[in-house]
Amino acid sequence: MKFTILVLLMALVGSVMYSRNSSAISAEEEAARVPLENYLKGQATGNPEYIRKAFFTDAKIMAFRDGKLLSLTAAEFASRFSGQPAADEAQKKRRIESVQITGNAGVAKIVLDYPQATLTDYMSLLKVDGEWKIVNKVFNSEPKAKP
Repeated sequence: MKFTILVLLMALVGSVMYSRNSSAISAEEEAARVPLENYLKGQATGNPEYIRKAFFTDAKIMAFRDGKLLSLTAAEFASRFSGQPAADEAQKKRRIESVQITGNAGVAKIVLDYPQATLTDYMSLLKVDGEWKIVNKVFNSEPKAKP
């Protein structure tokens, strides 16, 4: 009987501790999602201010375009946003596919499903002065077959 009570007590304590850790992790992940959500708002609205809020000032954006390496600063990337949503905005879908956080660093995968292509963004995140920021973005663009 004492053994059963001890096992149940240990299970209860373990459950409470797991619950507390899960809450802390969830709150931190939620905070790390803020720049990702700003990035998605910038993509949807065309507003460069969302992009500036999402990225660390020294961030880099890199990918291959037409077989050549593209490398942009955060400011150069933000300057590509017109302030207006794209004409085909209603046909675009975006989602944060995953976020992984360890301490003050993390990574995220974002999928942008557009009419002509599917883009996959990999974001490096850092918590800088208490605020999560995207410090690097690499992406791949996969053209869709024409119907």
